[in-house]
Amino acid sequence: MSVNNVDQITELIFSKKGYDVKILDLRELTTIADYFIICTGDSETQVKAIADEVDKKMRELGVKSWHTEGYRGLNWVLVDFVDIVVHIFKKETRDYYNLEKLWGDAPTVIAEDPLLKKAVKKKPGRPKKVKVE
Repeated sequence: MSVNNVDQITELIFSKKGYDVKILDLRELTTIADYFIICTGDSETQVKAIADEVDKKMRELGVKSWHTEGYRGLNWVLVDFVDIVVHIFKKETRDYYNLEKLWGDAPTVIAEDPLLKKAVKKKPGRPKKVKVE
């Protein structure tokens, strides 16, 4: 998998109204995955819709998930593509587990919703994604 796949997955998350999307670059920290993509949905229905969309559309692109977990409770669904692991949380669960703090040494990119960018007047030279360390 590649950075292109990371971008594709973030677009799929935004297409189902997921928000607060962060990409953690784990390549220099661990071998369990290259990237974590963490996002939030407001309800169990939305969490499921995001997970289903990511899994289905990536499969259509020839990228099959190795493992999924959390469909029973729908508070935290994990879609594991081996190199990229997508964590889809309900807000309270995300706040409780705080993966961003746990993996605080990882370089982090905050992904911006492309639809929101269109709604706000774009400033010249504004980057697509903002890097947070």
